[in-house]
Amino acid sequence: MTTFRSICLALLLLCQTASAQVQERVIGVPTRAGVTQRFLVAAPDNAKAAVVLFAGGHGGLQISPKGTLTWGNNNFLVRNRQRFASHELLAAVVNAPSDRQSTPYLGGFRQRSEHVADIKAVIAWLKQQAKIPVWLVGTSRGTRSAGFIATQLTKDDGGPDGLVLTATILTDDKGRPVPDMNLEKITIPVLVAHHKQDGCRHCLYSDIPRLMNKLTRVARNRAAHFGRRHESRRPL
Repeated sequence: MTTFRSICLALLLLCQTASAQVQERVIGVPTRAGVTQRFLVAAPDNAKAAVVLFAGGHGGLQISPKGTLTWGNNNFLVRNRQRFASHELLAAVVNAPSDRQSTPYLGGFRQRSEHVADIKAVIAWLKQQAKIPVWLVGTSRGTRSAGFIATQLTKDDGGPDGLVLTATILTDDKGRPVPDMNLEKITIPVLVAHHKQDGCRHCLYSDIPRLMNKLTRVARNRAAHFGRRHESRRPL
């Protein structure tokens, strides 16, 4: 099964009960001068690929050395990291870097070169652990991180092998939404997962064509549509 299909399957089965827990550990890698990027890793045996998970909201998980989170436990991707691991995907949940450990955390930082450098270091660490593809996965405001980084780093420059956008920020009054990025630069496979009845005004399903029409050079793109229930929510 390809990495693309493995990630699709994992997303579709996130609502199911997770299997036995994979042991987690906290990793900190040096990035910029005097800065460390911390992330929480759940690594199953014989992982087929790695997924770097970007929470929404302000992104300040404040991961402790023991792996506890001060914020974000209920975020879609964060709470499902073990389910990704149960589908043979090494899951890495990224925190805000050490120089962004107070308000506004990743607010105003997700589309800066420093953020790109931090995540490039995470991708490099994952590549050193195993010769497997590394995909970026963002949800809500986390899609502003994942999408932007994918426009800035090619695979040859230490960038990701694929990109997943869930509950994408399609319009925004706090910065550039994902469809306004230079998505024409992206040539890696892309999966877009979106709820047809997403109640967030920044994630309206009717705005999805603005996103899909910009993905003109990707190696492969696919949209997964979900419509089982309506959720009115604030962007995460």
